[in-house]
Amino acid sequence: MLLPRQPLLRSIALVGEALAGKPARAFAFFYPEATGTYRFTDRSVTIRKHFPDSLALLTSSDMSDKPALQSKYDVVILGAGHNGLVAATYLGRAGLSVLLLEKNDYIGGAVTSQKVFPDYNAYLSRYSYLVSLFPEKIIRDLGLKLELRRRATGSFTPYVKNGEHQGLLLSNTSEETSRQSMFELTGSQAEHEQLKKLYNLPRVFAEHVWDSMLEPLVAKEEFGRRFGRDEISREAWRSLAEEPLGRAIERYLQNDLVRGLVLTDAKIGVFTNPHDPSLLQNRCFLYHLIGNKTGEWKVPVGGMGAVARELETAARKSGAEFLTNVDLRALGLNRNKHGVEFRIDGKKQTVEGRFLLVNFGRNVLARYLDDEYHPEATDEGSVFKINMLLRRLPKLKETRYPRSIATR
Repeated sequence: MLLPRQPLLRSIALVGEALAGKPARAFAFFYPEATGTYRFTDRSVTIRKHFPDSLALLTSSDMSDKPALQSKYDVVILGAGHNGLVAATYLGRAGLSVLLLEKNDYIGGAVTSQKVFPDYNAYLSRYSYLVSLFPEKIIRDLGLKLELRRRATGSFTPYVKNGEHQGLLLSNTSEETSRQSMFELTGSQAEHEQLKKLYNLPRVFAEHVWDSMLEPLVAKEEFGRRFGRDEISREAWRSLAEEPLGRAIERYLQNDLVRGLVLTDAKIGVFTNPHDPSLLQNRCFLYHLIGNKTGEWKVPVGGMGAVARELETAARKSGAEFLTNVDLRALGLNRNKHGVEFRIDGKKQTVEGRFLLVNFGRNVLARYLDDEYHPEATDEGSVFKINMLLRRLPKLKETRYPRSIATR
């Protein structure tokens, strides 16, 4: 997983080279991640109405003036996930012709809302479900109309103390609630103060690095110098970039439940431990806690599908063309042009692009390049997500907090 600088940075670099008339180059960017979509064929359109209330029904006559698939484009983007959509919009606005090819019958990759349970008219954020690492600058640049709401509850952790079911509630809106809940767990005010100090480290880290997400990559040594201006910055750099995160957790916190809670942001999806010398846990922790300098994960109103629709609309307005249900068969790469062979509706198609953006993983790309892919240990991980529909909120054994607060 790469930081979100990649789609914008490489797109801007691509635009600059294209406008300067330099030879084409192939780029690949990777980032795991939007939905009810249109599927275009030569002169007809099939509509998949994921969102009947928000999508206008189009007919083939509405698209009769849509140009047919061209044989050559300035840029061909493989994969219409959110990175591909962002890149397509910037490139289209720069005056380049852009074609996005998507294997699914919907746009947006993991940023999607879908009717997971056929018997219920409910659309769920099936994969990604919160927004944090999407830079606000991109939202402003693209004019995306998104409403992102704050979650009142940061976390709720059940535990048993003296045979009684209780819960640690950390609030995003009331520090006093968090302080009192921590006191009930530990019997002291000290752990809450120490937790605040620990969580201040990624805030300081974010102040130094977040704006660089949309800039050329900075060498680690240069970053280290940026953190040398005061003691708290040096502590943030040491704790999060130089030594295993477990040291800071154990240095700041005494309660094992609180330590474990903090570690969840360093452990989700990856095979690591607090004292892993690879610092994989540090990177995972930072991804979860530096987004837009706050690290807060917000809920998009309308689900992730709302994010996808805004991105798709922006890309289409910029002139980008889309094809879905694409079966990619082969890539031909050379210095001046890049060929893409695929099948759609059972027909073989080939297009050329001066530039090629690959919006899927290196493991998938390797198959099309006849290369072997050997992941490093730090590339391995596991994520299991369960989507559920509830008739009511679950009844908790802990009774001090209302279910609506503990499960929010």
